Amino acid sequence: MQQIELKRGLDIPLEGEAVRTIGSVRRPKVFHIVPSHFEGITPKLNVKEGDTVLAGGVVFHDKKFEQMNFTSPVSGKVVAIVRGERRKVLSIDIESEETIRYESFDVKEDLRSLLLKSGLWCLIKQRPYDCIALPNKEPKAIFISSFDTAPLAPDYNFVLNGQSNQLQCAISALKTIAPVYVGLDKKADSSSMFKNLKDCTLYEVKGVHPAGNVSVQINHISPVNKGETVWTINVQDAVLIGRLLTEGKVDMHKIVALTGPMVREAQYYNVLPGISVKELLQGNVYSEVPCTYIAGNALSGHQVSLDDAISIYDNQYTVIDSGVETHEFMGWLLPRFSEFHSDRTDPATFLDNCMTRSLFGKKEYKWDGRLKGGLRALIMSGEYDKVFPMDIYPEQLVRAMIANNIDRMEQLGAYEVAPEDFALCEYVCTSKLPLQAIVRKALDYMKSEIE
Repeated sequence: MQQIELKRGLDIPLEGEAVRTIGSVRRPKVFHIVPSHFEGITPKLNVKEGDTVLAGGVVFHDKKFEQMNFTSPVSGKVVAIVRGERRKVLSIDIESEETIRYESFDVKEDLRSLLLKSGLWCLIKQRPYDCIALPNKEPKAIFISSFDTAPLAPDYNFVLNGQSNQLQCAISALKTIAPVYVGLDKKADSSSMFKNLKDCTLYEVKGVHPAGNVSVQINHISPVNKGETVWTINVQDAVLIGRLLTEGKVDMHKIVALTGPMVREAQYYNVLPGISVKELLQGNVYSEVPCTYIAGNALSGHQVSLDDAISIYDNQYTVIDSGVETHEFMGWLLPRFSEFHSDRTDPATFLDNCMTRSLFGKKEYKWDGRLKGGLRALIMSGEYDKVFPMDIYPEQLVRAMIANNIDRMEQLGAYEVAPEDFALCEYVCTSKLPLQAIVRKALDYMKSEIE
């Protein structure tokens, strides 16, 4: 088994890890299907108000690739189609039936056609561009990372317990399209369910975050060159595909981790996409201070409101103090023994680590949403390289992306990266540059110009 050992990166010790229990969430009456959750898609509706759909029934499709469907997680009646400016579709609201009825699919059908028809094609992302895989492109490989090293990330050994057959079914089917590679956590227990997978190439990764990022693994196993395409699938999303292949229906139930220092009872929940965030957080968040709600982890997730709908891509939600009511006198100058610092040579961090680790072991910190700095027109040389474990020059690539220099971006490895790969660079950046937003904008620009 090939092994990858990473020397660069940084683990963020955030408080609020989910305990390994699964709670229940009340199923609401109305589910919201939000087209903007599917980046790069221009929706064309297949339903109108008053129509009845089954779970797995087509709600809309992509205008560019008409065979790419997007389907309902529940059965019921379309009660509203919410539009914004210029009649942009913001949400399709479906009043759910008490007992979900499912659309039936022929699992013997060609895998590509089945995934496009069932609406699960959207679970397959690609490099380059970190977008939904383009149906007209042939991948040279398919990568699945079985673990996540982001702050408070879900434990997939627990999340997928008892679902190894569905995962194996998905991998065996995907192998008919391209070779499948599955990354394992070197630090995981030897009884990990993923070590017994077949019809794929297994490899182990050792290191701190972002060791679990699939882009990092692709960079070390099968780098993406110009003209090549690599597919990526989240390991829990692969189980949804396996469930379709074994049961012949689209069952979108997922296990989502609710984490963070502002959560009263951090644990896992079995949910369907389309419910509102407040259904997941109801009565389980400290409300004494304003909170920031994050879909994903605190490094690379995006901020949401309580009225937003949960996406099919979401595996984690994090709640932190927004920091708007936190004021420190000379906080930037005084030693901060109670806060994490990425620079281990900082005297306060060094003393704090030495004292707490020797007495209590690893310490966890309560983050908040403050920027703790100001934007500057300056990039400090060498900062990004310390936490970026890919064979790419991150600082030079960011400069090329800011300038929209496609030739330079191609030379520096833009085909291999996703915004999440720059989350740590953004965290340590002295200039507080919004690197993930810069990368996302640059990748979208490349796609529009090249494809």
